Amino acid sequence: MPGELPAPPMADVDLGAVLSALADPHRRAVVLELVAGDGGERACSSFPLPIAKSTRTHHWRVLREAGLVWQRDAGNGTFVRLRREEFDAKFPGLLDVVAGISIARSTPAR
Repeated sequence: MPGELPAPPMADVDLGAVLSALADPHRRAVVLELVAGDGGERACSSFPLPIAKSTRTHHWRVLREAGLVWQRDAGNGTFVRLRREEFDAKFPGLLDVVAGISIARSTPAR
């Protein structure tokens, strides 16, 4: 049945689980794309992840269960959006720090 997939309330979101979810480079790339985006919803299939569909499903579940994203099943596809406002209220600046570190690491040294 289409609809929102279960995600924890922000009161139950644990920093350790969030950091564990962000430790994986594929999941971190997804979150960074969402951080850089307009805050809207995106099709899960729109992310260029070079992994099997079953592995993608696993990564979406980890991100959702860590509290980073909302995920919605629409019957013919699944859509995801970052829980940015809620996340920033609970962990101020964390997503920006992760994005900044990732950008700094991908920028060649001069």
